[in-house]
Amino acid sequence: MILVTGGAGFIGSNFVLDWLAAADEPVVNLDALTYAGNLGNLTSLQGDPRHIFVHGDIGDCALVTSLLAQHRPRAIVNFAAESHVDRSIHGPEDFVQTNIVGTFRLLEAVRAYWGGLDVADQAAFRFLHVSTDEVYGSLAKDDPPFSETHRYEPNSPYSASKAASDHLVRAYHHTYGLPVLTTNCSNNYGPYHFPEKLIPLVIHNALAGKPLPIYGDGQQVRDWLYVTDHCSAIRRVLAGGRPGETYNVGGWNEKPNLDVVHTLCAILDELSPRTDGQPYRAQITYVTDRPGHDRRYAIDAGKIERELGWKPAETFETGICKTVQWYLDNQAWVGNVTSGAYRDWVGKQYGAQQ
Repeated sequence: MILVTGGAGFIGSNFVLDWLAAADEPVVNLDALTYAGNLGNLTSLQGDPRHIFVHGDIGDCALVTSLLAQHRPRAIVNFAAESHVDRSIHGPEDFVQTNIVGTFRLLEAVRAYWGGLDVADQAAFRFLHVSTDEVYGSLAKDDPPFSETHRYEPNSPYSASKAASDHLVRAYHHTYGLPVLTTNCSNNYGPYHFPEKLIPLVIHNALAGKPLPIYGDGQQVRDWLYVTDHCSAIRRVLAGGRPGETYNVGGWNEKPNLDVVHTLCAILDELSPRTDGQPYRAQITYVTDRPGHDRRYAIDAGKIERELGWKPAETFETGICKTVQWYLDNQAWVGNVTSGAYRDWVGKQYGAQQ
């Protein structure tokens, strides 16, 4: 049995689906079901006794303590987080509460549980904390990619809150001996991605005939990681990672945002062309850049390949085609998640024309 927190969100739900497709080990899935948490991501697991869903918050110490005592997990994978930079700029307190205070309370409950295990179970137990490359700050055009020893320089309330959570996890290993693992991943994309992030937003807006908003000049560079590759990396780190270590997980796919949008438009032109015969590029609209927008992220994923033999299976070209096709095939899911609250948010962030 493992406990997954945040397992109804984008990466968490993909991980739960991937885990249960690969093995029969049950999952207790704890998720607060905030705006980006969606049980619709897990519809295929309805009635599956291997999946136990619990609606709750990682900051609820009594609930977490009860779940640990009841289910006795051998490992915890912590995805639970507020994760959108734009939202953190408008409302940073939620990020402090979930990503810092919530992680602290989760660690406290886990430390007490782990301390009560016998010696063999203590040695086998793992707490895997899923984090982001954004904690490292921004890179210049010719800088080498982020390695695990790169200095933390977070530039947004989101990345600062994740950096703080990383430090707490590290401290609980060095102070209390808790066998922790940390992964810092690059930008994920793929199925079940909430359409506030670049790739699903562009797909959704393109098909709806709406503007495709590009921040600034669109030359911000990101390293793109297909979500199932991320899931396989987490499984590998959980199985073979050294306690106390950090592993950077990237796709080796650096792309400027504008190039990503052009690629999406070209795929949509082929798979679902506009009825007026115009290219989707015609919908691109440049909007004011967000405050403190990091110029470039890039991950050096050499350590996880050297030590654990992991590397991504998907190229950007194969992963992005799979992603577009998934959204075309799952318009009902998109319709369910793009609620009135979502439309209000997009209008606030990108302008009334959205």
